[in-house]
Amino acid sequence: MKTYRPKPQDIKREWYVVDAEGKTLGRLATLIANILRGKHKPYFQPDMDVGDYVIVLNADKIKVTGKKMTDKLYQYHTNRPGGLKERNLQWMLEHKPEEVIRLAVERMLPKNKLQKRFMKRLKVYTGTEHKHQAHKPRPVDEIVPMWKNF
Repeated sequence: MKTYRPKPQDIKREWYVVDAEGKTLGRLATLIANILRGKHKPYFQPDMDVGDYVIVLNADKIKVTGKKMTDKLYQYHTNRPGGLKERNLQWMLEHKPEEVIRLAVERMLPKNKLQKRFMKRLKVYTGTEHKHQAHKPRPVDEIVPMWKNF
């Protein structure tokens, strides 16, 4: 038997909407990364882009466990002498809540040439409104029935 390799015309991309209100950051990021990669599809191939689009709503209302609000740090460098900057999770959620989810998902994806493609299909918003109604996004509960328990 040969391994089935989906052709580009066989890949059907769906749109899913995820409400992040009250969800744990890590579990949410894992679910989103798996949908972006297409691991929920029967013809998943790790070296191919077969994933779907994901819309995340209420990005500013996620929750974390423990003392991560103050202890979790996001670091970046300005490429200037002494330019290492640090921000904690609490500051990031107040100023850039979309970036928190985007970074968590990006860091859970494989570090290869497909990572940029996957990230282009992630749309994150702070409120409950989004501009992708024309694509008729479906709730993520349809593919992950236990999502309500997260």
